[in-house]
Order: sequence, then C-alpha cells, then structure tokens
Amino acid sequence: MKFEDIPTPAVYRLSFYLRQLEAFQRADRHTISSRQLGEALGYTDAQVRKDLAYFGQFGHPGIGYKVDELIGQLRKILGTDKVWNVLLVGAGNLGRALIAYRGFLRKGFRLAAIFDADNTKVGQPFGDLKVESMDNLAQLVSDLNIRLAIVSVPAEAAQNVADRLVAAGIRGILNFAPISVTVPPEVSVQGVDLAVQLEQLSFKMSLTGTESGESPANG
Repeated sequence: MKFEDIPTPAVYRLSFYLRQLEAFQRADRHTISSRQLGEALGYTDAQVRKDLAYFGQFGHPGIGYKVDELIGQLRKILGTDKVWNVLLVGAGNLGRALIAYRGFLRKGFRLAAIFDADNTKVGQPFGDLKVESMDNLAQLVSDLNIRLAIVSVPAEAAQNVADRLVAAGIRGILNFAPISVTVPPEVSVQGVDLAVQLEQLSFKMSLTGTESGESPANG
C-alpha cells in the first residue's frame, strides 16, 4: 500500500500507540494484546489491529505483540529510529518554553539551531546554542543537515518565515503560529494552535452542559 493511501488518522494514532507501548515497557511488560493496547488508549481492539495492518503484520499467534519489537517497528515507521536535527524560529515566550523542553531529544529530535529576526535577541545563549540571525539560516541548514523546523512567530511573520525555510531546504514545519501557511507540495506542515484546541474542549463541554465560563463583558 502506498503511503498516500493510508488514512491520516491511522498515522496519527501510531504516535499514541508508541507512547503507550513505551509506558508498558517501563512497567516491564513484555507482551501485549490489541485489546489491552486499545483499552489503555480508548480504542477498540479492532481499530488497533486495522491501524497496524496498514504497515505490516506485527502480531504473534497466541502471544499478541512483543512490546520491544513493536516499539522498534513503530519508531522505524515514524522515522524516530534516528536522530533528526531541528531548528526553531522565534525566541519569544513560546519559543523559550520549547527550547527548554527536554522531551524532544528522547523522541529523536535534537534542537540544533535557534533563529530570530529581532537583532536584540541575536547572540543570546540557550545552553550550548545561541540565537542566530535569520541571515544565517540557509548556511546553517546546509551545514547542520537540518530538514525539520519549528515556527513560533507572530501570525503576521509566519508566511515569510515559512517561505525562507522552504528556500533554505526545510521539508517539514511544525507551525505554532496562529495562522496557516502555504508551502509547496513536497513540504509537510503540521499546525499547532492551542486556542483552537481549547475551543474544541469548550465545544464539547457546551454540548454536555458542563460549561461554567463567563459571558464577555459588553461595551
């Protein structure tokens, strides 16, 4: 099956399967059934089997899934069996929080460079890194073999930043800016808008009658 024929939600769920399997591994679980994996995540066993079947046959008759083996297979499928150099554009409040997050490297993503268009931030140290000028973007992308970027800039700057990243050779963008960006077909973008996620939660709470928010003040 071609990658483009695999439903996007199935690919998305692989990350949740991997995270749960890693939790089972830490708990010294060596085998797991599709039912047990599904119950831990709120999915049916049929959904788990269907999702995994898009990528191959991983189960063993009478045993289920071997936890260590399936973790290795999912990491290979997701591309996290290697370490990816990643850059970040935008050293503001959100950017600094992302820089401080230690979970990226555990998942195979090494923050290799930080950029900002604000000259007052250029040169500021963050651990072993310092904030670089956007003028150095193309050179460092090439020198450090970076293909993934995180964007945490204001909405009005996001498209220009995306254009410069693509021109420099970036092929995957995690976009925290509260606006969509347009990129060529060969470049992948994942948007993360925290306000949208909160809106989805408030919608669900409104449906269940559990809302307790205040009405906006008038005038």
